[in-house]
Amino acid sequence: MIGSDEPVLTLEPFIAAVRDGVEGAGWTLSGLQKTTSHEYEGRWRGESSRSAFLFFHRPAGDDGASIESFIDETSRGAEGNLSLVLEGPPLERLGDARSALAAVASAAHRRLPGRARVSLKLRLDDAGEPVARAATEIRVKVAVGEPALRAGVAAVAEVAASAVRSFERLLEDPELRPYSDGR
Repeated sequence: MIGSDEPVLTLEPFIAAVRDGVEGAGWTLSGLQKTTSHEYEGRWRGESSRSAFLFFHRPAGDDGASIESFIDETSRGAEGNLSLVLEGPPLERLGDARSALAAVASAAHRRLPGRARVSLKLRLDDAGEPVARAATEIRVKVAVGEPALRAGVAAVAEVAASAVRSFERLLEDPELRPYSDGR
């Protein structure tokens, strides 16, 4: 890879590195969205940013699991993350949200190296629906750290591939399984 040991400072090499890592780990790109913003007001006045969202799925089919990556290039530098996104069971099957969040956090703590942010989202697609039918979504997010960005494209690709392998181990964790059965 040309410039693979040069720091990752801009959006395009960051996108390429994440794609190399995630696709190299066996997932397929579902979509890519890039945005550029120049019009900010308030304390961000005069700033500009370029961002990308990348979406990946397993080639075997739609199992309710996906990987998303958000990458941002601003005047302060580049940053990004990867998230495992799971369609969870309806709220009535999920049970107590605190217990579910604790179980997912416990599994993520065991299966992922470093820090991970865990979130549980509840959603009613129609305000007239019974709350018990609320859809649930579980996210486990890891950051692409500054050391990898300084080390270059190859290091960022390895971080992405490692995150995918960790996410796959997490999907197999017995403590997570009851909450990842969205289908």
